[in-house]
Amino acid sequence: VDILDTILDINASAPEPVFDVVGFLDDREELWSSRVLGAEVLGPFASVSDHRDCEFVTGIGSPYNYWRREAIVGGLNIPVERFATIVHPTASISSSATIGFGAVIHQNVAITTEARVGNNVLVLPNAVISHGDIIGDFTIINAGVCLGGDVSVGRCCYLGARSAVRQEIEIGDNSLLGMGSVVIEDVPENTVVVGNPAKFLRKISN
Repeated sequence: VDILDTILDINASAPEPVFDVVGFLDDREELWSSRVLGAEVLGPFASVSDHRDCEFVTGIGSPYNYWRREAIVGGLNIPVERFATIVHPTASISSSATIGFGAVIHQNVAITTEARVGNNVLVLPNAVISHGDIIGDFTIINAGVCLGGDVSVGRCCYLGARSAVRQEIEIGDNSLLGMGSVVIEDVPENTVVVGNPAKFLRKISN
């Protein structure tokens, strides 16, 4: 729903609509034929082949299954270039930054000098991605996250709301930072850390 809201804001801010929203795909059968912000839920993910002329955006992911985003999206066999990149009009993105296919950048996000945001990354409102940061594909950066400069975040990570990461830190693939965590040491892959300063909580079992 938040992604559709961002798309509607993009259309409203442009001289003419940038995107024509066809609808949602969702595997929950009870939602089929319902409408969300005026857009119909068309059917399951498996019906993706019925929409050959469309671009796609994925909003899949939560703290309970975020590390499965890549496998779920990959299973749809959609070429990466068919994912639309969505950037809210209020986001501030350096001309030297790069944003991947299918990335969604929400309200008031700041992405600064030479940052690199991968494919199918979600960046929620008010997050800050600083100079030289690298964000791996399929990562979710929640609202209010603040990354220092030259931070490296792996693939399929989940950075909880208002977490903060010191400059030059590396966060491994599939790792999660709990809400409000303050990260001052590298985080290995498949690891959950929480607290201020952030401490090991458990490993992710894939």
